[in-house]
Amino acid sequence: MTIFFVQLLPLAFFALSLTVPICVGLWIRHQRKHRRNPLTYQMFRNPGESINGRIEQLNDEIQDYLAFTGIVPLFFYSAYLSTRYFTDTKISPWSYCALTVIFVGHFGYRLSKAIKQRHNEQLGLDCERAVGQELNQLMLEGCHVFHDFQADKFNIDHIVVAENGVFAIETKGRAKPDRGKGQADARVTYDGDYLQFPHWREQDPLEQAKRQASWLSQWLSSAVGDQIAVRPVLALPGWFIDRKKPYPIIYNGKTPQFLTKIRTEAQFSQEMIQRISHQLEQKCRNVAPQAYKKKE
Repeated sequence: MTIFFVQLLPLAFFALSLTVPICVGLWIRHQRKHRRNPLTYQMFRNPGESINGRIEQLNDEIQDYLAFTGIVPLFFYSAYLSTRYFTDTKISPWSYCALTVIFVGHFGYRLSKAIKQRHNEQLGLDCERAVGQELNQLMLEGCHVFHDFQADKFNIDHIVVAENGVFAIETKGRAKPDRGKGQADARVTYDGDYLQFPHWREQDPLEQAKRQASWLSQWLSSAVGDQIAVRPVLALPGWFIDRKKPYPIIYNGKTPQFLTKIRTEAQFSQEMIQRISHQLEQKCRNVAPQAYKKKE
């Protein structure tokens, strides 16, 4: 009887390891069954809302790749032992070693790629949050500020509606070189065509900001029924900006109060500001409460 009990002990532990999480999950589900979230409305999108979703997806992928990388060697080792001692099939152990290397290499490559992408997304999230928090200060001056506006297969990081116009702000997070050269490592020059960084130059962020402002202008004009001009703005948080040309607006993400002092042809009334903001709010107030969320 004692030997039989010892033989069943591993199975009992295995069954217990499955039973406890299942019971806890059922108990939590029962407790939540008679509760509901007090929020009955959707919330505004935060700065970097889309990036945060991509980071969560990458975290899931990284966990999967880590699991597969650890399981694959054990799987092929078990397969080798099974075929060697329990079947008449004779397969060289080097074949299993080769398969193990191939699969581990594949998942390792995918893992390293996902980690690198997550790091880039985290940098972008930090920068969008920093710029968004500074822009929120404009609401003290009567402006309306929206974040992560979802457009046609792309998003506009920030939108500011002020008396002197509408501004579409694109934020780009770029890591600085660390060569110990002070401001030289943190300076970007805009010559009218390119952004010249210490080791590279870019043009795409400028064109992206212009495209997004043009799209938003057309969308708002159609939604409001009046022609609405939108000015493109590019934010490069943490960089010293040396502008040789004034257009488009490029700044380092801090003290955005200058936006409200830019002279433009547009001078919106409070009624027009409300009309524009209403249209933007319909697109940006779409974050559902997560607690006590009902399954669809």
